[in-house]
Amino acid sequence: MSAAGCGARTIHRSGRVTVVYVDLGPSSAREREALTWLDGAEQARRRRFARSGPRREFTLCRAALRALLCRELDCGNEDLSFGASEHGKPFALVGGFPAPVSFNVSHSGRHGLIAIAPRGRIGVDVEDRKARRDMDDDIRLLFAPGERAGLAAAEGSRKADLFYSLWTMKEALVKAAGVGLRIDTTSFEIPPAMSRGATSCFVRLPVTPAVRWRLENLGNRRYAAALAVEDLPATDAGAGVEAQFA
Repeated sequence: MSAAGCGARTIHRSGRVTVVYVDLGPSSAREREALTWLDGAEQARRRRFARSGPRREFTLCRAALRALLCRELDCGNEDLSFGASEHGKPFALVGGFPAPVSFNVSHSGRHGLIAIAPRGRIGVDVEDRKARRDMDDDIRLLFAPGERAGLAAAEGSRKADLFYSLWTMKEALVKAAGVGLRIDTTSFEIPPAMSRGATSCFVRLPVTPAVRWRLENLGNRRYAAALAVEDLPATDAGAGVEAQFA
């Protein structure tokens, strides 16, 4: 089975990075096929999900990831396994050895995203656009002062859209940096240009001041989404807005 058999399709390419969308809607046929890609540990993890929704999301996303990595690395599924960094970020192993590939996965509701690249750190995040009863508490706890001011000035659906856009961009950056809870999301701010409609920018984070990250807003009407990519010296990153933090 290919990644397409798991409901996956490419939706974005940016330099060396490819972003794939995985349809996580109910489909017993796709879930049965996807299950054949999972190894014993993954199948055991799948059985621990009490609800069918999270169980389906994990199954389809993990199978699509395996299919994509096998194609990228030209290896068999039986040779592919996963390890985890000190802060829990997974990485691929082929025959027990670290593989030359970077990837990140996110899912929310019916939507899954997988970002994959041959090198460099990447992070991706997706959030289904749905009402949040705790939005005001999250705004107070998770956002920097300038972001809180922008959200306070927004009204109705604009406030919810801005909330999800800013949050997915922050999450993508945190996941790309791969240092776990060392990043306080109130300590850095998404450049205001992104709130005004810009689709990409450059950002430096307080915990990785020497690294420049390219941030892209991939959201649409159905979901908010963002991609963060380490701007390696050998790449041609192009022009953009850059924010720096002390």
